[in-house]
Amino acid sequence: MSNAISLFTQRRTQYALGKNLPLSEDQVDALIREAIRLAPSSFNSQSSRAVILFGAQHEKLWNITRETLRAVVPPENFAPTDAKMTAFAAGAGSVLFFEDQDVIKELQEKFPLYADNFPVFSEHSAGMAQFAVWTALAEAGIGASLQHYGPLIDAEVAATWGVPAHWKMRAQMPFGSNAQPFGDKTFIADDVRFKTFR
Repeated sequence: MSNAISLFTQRRTQYALGKNLPLSEDQVDALIREAIRLAPSSFNSQSSRAVILFGAQHEKLWNITRETLRAVVPPENFAPTDAKMTAFAAGAGSVLFFEDQDVIKELQEKFPLYADNFPVFSEHSAGMAQFAVWTALAEAGIGASLQHYGPLIDAEVAATWGVPAHWKMRAQMPFGSNAQPFGDKTFIADDVRFKTFR
């Protein structure tokens, strides 16, 4: 098995998070930054942006999300949502992933022939940045999951952490120590997913 595939097998969704990171916060911060820095982007646009939260700031994110959802989820159905927010907040930190819309607009103006494609290319860049960070965290023994609570929380997140208006949030990644082992991962049949021609 190649080194890359071996790393990919370590990247799993972890909902049972703890606060006991195997690295210092500074080391985790540097790891996240380097993973995003090295993730590919079309035209080398480097459109991905991130807000990295630790400790009380991380917990504040999931309290914001909890209260935002409380306003839209019926009270009789809120218990599972509340439990999810508590589980995310139990981690050590979160990465908020954004794409810089000013970069996309600049590329659209510079290369009008591809203008309609740049928002799509940006989504590709976002996904690769997320995968790069998730894999890097997993290799370091840090659990994580990928969440999508935008646009519901976007305005309050922007106001709380001074996020520029031209940064569009694409995902949130709570992370922390692995508080439970991973279950078995199953895969659909190859003939459903792949076609090879020689």
